[in-house]
Amino acid sequence: MTVAPITGPELQEKIDAKLAEGGLFATMPITVRGVEYPRVFAASNMSLRDLMAMKAAEFKDAEFMVYEDERYTIGEVWQKACRLAQVLIGDYGIKPADRVVIAMRNYPEWCIAYLGIIAAGATVVPLNAWWREEELHYGMRDCEARLVIGDAKRLGYLAPVKEEMGLTFIAAREPSEHADADLEDLIANAPSADMPQVAIDADSDFCILYTSGSTGRPKGAMLTHRSVINAVLSWSFLQQVVNELRPDAKIIVENAVILLSLPLFHVTASHSVFLLSWLTGRKIVFMYRWDVDEALRLIKQEKITNLAVVPTQSHEVIEHAKPGDLDTVTDIVTGGAKRPAHHVAEMTDKFPAVRASSGYGLTETNALGCHNGLSEYLAKPDSAGRPIPPVTEFKIFNDKMEEMPPGEVGEICVKSPATFRGYLAMPKETEKALTKDGWFRTGDLGKIDEEGFLYIVDRLKELIIRGGENVSCLEVENEIYKFDGVQETAVFGVPDEKMGEVVGAVVYAGEGKTIDPQALRDFLLQHVAGFKVPEKIWISPQKLPRGSTDKLDKKFIAKTAIQFPPHLDATK
Repeated sequence: MTVAPITGPELQEKIDAKLAEGGLFATMPITVRGVEYPRVFAASNMSLRDLMAMKAAEFKDAEFMVYEDERYTIGEVWQKACRLAQVLIGDYGIKPADRVVIAMRNYPEWCIAYLGIIAAGATVVPLNAWWREEELHYGMRDCEARLVIGDAKRLGYLAPVKEEMGLTFIAAREPSEHADADLEDLIANAPSADMPQVAIDADSDFCILYTSGSTGRPKGAMLTHRSVINAVLSWSFLQQVVNELRPDAKIIVENAVILLSLPLFHVTASHSVFLLSWLTGRKIVFMYRWDVDEALRLIKQEKITNLAVVPTQSHEVIEHAKPGDLDTVTDIVTGGAKRPAHHVAEMTDKFPAVRASSGYGLTETNALGCHNGLSEYLAKPDSAGRPIPPVTEFKIFNDKMEEMPPGEVGEICVKSPATFRGYLAMPKETEKALTKDGWFRTGDLGKIDEEGFLYIVDRLKELIIRGGENVSCLEVENEIYKFDGVQETAVFGVPDEKMGEVVGAVVYAGEGKTIDPQALRDFLLQHVAGFKVPEKIWISPQKLPRGSTDKLDKKFIAKTAIQFPPHLDATK
């Protein structure tokens, strides 16, 4: 759908007008942990529990969760959560600041447990459901929780350390031989459905989420009630601002329904899908696992209006959908990885009534960051978008933390009351990541153009230095995606005695298909500088492995690839 671009001055004027209305979007200056923030949502002086309770009363009869043949209203979910909170406090002695782990795949019980833990005033720790035994054991030891709400598979993984760590298991959805209690029974037999009246400090932790560990062992990001409220209110604020500026784009629609295909242990799903849906009364339709045919069936059956997916899933939907399949869909937003520009063009050509949009955020920012949508996305598909108003600021700094002018590349840094307060038990890592005046150093390299749009160039630690020349992995990957037939690719540095590093690439063409590596290299030589063109190319027979947030696991891909002779070696 093509609408007139929103200019910077036009956007700022509407932001100022919306803020002047006050209400839920009223802001005020606040100092948090010694950092002064000129604009913070006043509503973040309350706890997330109290905000959720307020919205539960407002939308109590609205259908909220659909899983297979099960349906739950917001009122029903909140009542179950409050019953669980009463049990956690009364039967298990859970107090504010205590940590309680969730270890399960995407089930309705995940959301009920999440809300119940928060309603009890405790800190929820959703562990990665894709982790195996050793990784889960690490997470349990690191967060020092003693109570786990999980499904049978994850409880089985944790069983070997149950006695050693003094753990209590509550089984969700299915029975487990290792469980001490059943979640459904505990909720049914709770003494009350009233929300516990424990005091919760707005600057205390509501959640600890683990990063993907791409730069080392997983780090627990400590997220506060104030920080998450500023994130979800920012998204809601932007929706209303853009909807008022461009009503024909239908940013806000009646009976909105979003498809949940991303893991809830990641901020994209837990925050911008789950929590934002609770805040706005939007229905969530769960998928047991991703399958494009099932996704298309659910879109039609449940009249899905919004999809939040990773780029590969978005591409699958567009490739497989037939005329009429996406008639109810207004927007497909991607996150977690960059969507290739030609995917955006293909989607717009095939389904012009469906908007494409993209987001950039991190675990450490409660997923809040930049957004690119409407005509701006079509004009600048390589950009992460503008910073989401009104409480978040982006700047580009050099290694001396000096601000870079527009167009110059440096480290992307963000300052916002939505930012985490630090890494659990990692003071040195926290000090590296957070400056004393509140800037979070993302570790991403980027630039900001004259119109305020952010461009991500690369990860600081993923630059290839070939004979003194810096090569952006992301830039090379974008060019490879333009070659006909490429489904997935990962670019990385390969150790080389002469050059220090040369550019390597693994490419996947799709099931039953192949790519001529020499043809690919010849193509790239026509489009990018010679020193950027991969000199070692591997053709993968299968999809490339991904990490916990569905990003390509480049470290594993590179480590595996260099153990085998490349299909093309231009260094010889």
